[in-house]
Amino acid sequence: MAVEMMQLCSREEWLQARAGRIGGSDASAILGMNPYRTNIELWQIKTGQLVPEDISDKPYVKYGTEAEQYLRELFKLDFPEYQVCYEENNMFLNGKYPFGHASLDGWLIDQNGRLGVWECKTTNILQSMQKEKWDHRIPDNYYIQILHYLLITEFDFAILKAQLKSEFGGEIYIQTKHYKIERSEVQADIDLLESSERKFWKQVQERKRPDLILPNI
Repeated sequence: MAVEMMQLCSREEWLQARAGRIGGSDASAILGMNPYRTNIELWQIKTGQLVPEDISDKPYVKYGTEAEQYLRELFKLDFPEYQVCYEENNMFLNGKYPFGHASLDGWLIDQNGRLGVWECKTTNILQSMQKEKWDHRIPDNYYIQILHYLLITEFDFAILKAQLKSEFGGEIYIQTKHYKIERSEVQADIDLLESSERKFWKQVQERKRPDLILPNI
């Protein structure tokens, strides 16, 4: 593999390094499947024409960031068959895909020595539509994020741990789900994403505005 893992000294360094590449949370916007950002807005950000909003202080973002370490430890207890690895401010780069990077919530080694992506999501279920997006499936934008990580790392599989929190009658209910994706079963989707990312990055480098892709309603 042509993969290199960097551990950057500070979050500021990490933020600067990711600005010049496509990251996992960017990938779904390129395909027009990000509910928060269009492909045009992402292009404007990557070409320096738009400054993204800083959402790090939003309560739901802070909750997810702070809960991640505890959910990672719970995963270790629930799935002792995996070795769970993590480095702060990590960034995986791949010489075959210089347009992208992968910053992981963790990575796994199974009993056969295979490498896997570990991704963690915390979600407040406020509407029934949000619940449906997690019903025996991964929401599209998170699925594409995992495809991007598999592309850059060339790992064999991925596991997403999702904590779905809802409130009813003053009581808090938490449901935990685990989704496993084998690279061999989604290789066609990875290839499609790679092609789309290469095209998008060429448009960034040439400062050629892409056509708007609207998400399905």
